[in-house]
Amino acid sequence: MDRTLHAVNGIQLATVEEGSGDPVIMIHGFPELAYSWRHQIPALTAAGFRSIAYDQRGYGASSKPEDVDAYALTNLVADAVGLLDVLGLERATFVGHDWGSIVVWSTALMHPDRVEKVVSLNVPYRGWCAGFPSTEVIRDKLADRFGYVLAFQEPGATEAAFEADPDAWLRTMYLGIAADPEFMTNDDFAVYRDAFVAGGLFGPLGPYRNIDANAAATQYLGNAPIIQPTLMITADRDPILPPMLATGMERWVPDLTVIDVSHSGHWTQQEQPHQVNEALTNFLRSETSEL
Repeated sequence: MDRTLHAVNGIQLATVEEGSGDPVIMIHGFPELAYSWRHQIPALTAAGFRSIAYDQRGYGASSKPEDVDAYALTNLVADAVGLLDVLGLERATFVGHDWGSIVVWSTALMHPDRVEKVVSLNVPYRGWCAGFPSTEVIRDKLADRFGYVLAFQEPGATEAAFEADPDAWLRTMYLGIAADPEFMTNDDFAVYRDAFVAGGLFGPLGPYRNIDANAAATQYLGNAPIIQPTLMITADRDPILPPMLATGMERWVPDLTVIDVSHSGHWTQQEQPHQVNEALTNFLRSETSEL
């Protein structure tokens, strides 16, 4: 995937772009890259859309600020909107997965005039765009599901575990929450491994180390509605974010379509690209969110 560097929000974002037509910006999660959308980019381009994906700050060929505060959610949203400005786009559909979904939900709330439609893979919106409660709440009530978030808080600890054996660390991360361990080829894995060995994990872990600050910064948006047509894609075998978490989202997302992808763990667009591509293209082609 050929990448172009764009000066955005005081940093450089490595961006992949193909096609023309209505723009669709795809934002990856942890620990991924724009490469995680490798199956969606050609499919959306063939369907007549302008496909855009980028390595988030701290990842891949994008800038890697050395200050933890640089990875605050407000900066990640500013990157997304800044990319629109640099590309000369007034609006776009935003598609997110994992941490990318948190950025997309937040962008839709903070800059509703710049977001045409919203698509989230795996991460539901339940009136809380910051994605995570505070570390105190996780420690007291949610450690069974989000204990890894607490482990990520200690500076240097996760980085050291990764550096001791990058292959084992990444394979455990990917395969441990996948439905089919064969979803990623050795060549695909090498793309990720090489990128993270070269760039390290400090940047990718930055958003996790800002979750308390993010909660405080977005408190004013509590229970705010998502006004854009929205597609929520769930994965039936995601052990971290099961489909049941999307139940009742209509309370905050009135124009909502929910599609459940079958035989997929957490890495939905990579594990079941055909199902995801069909859901995306149908939703993007529709005048409303009704499929």
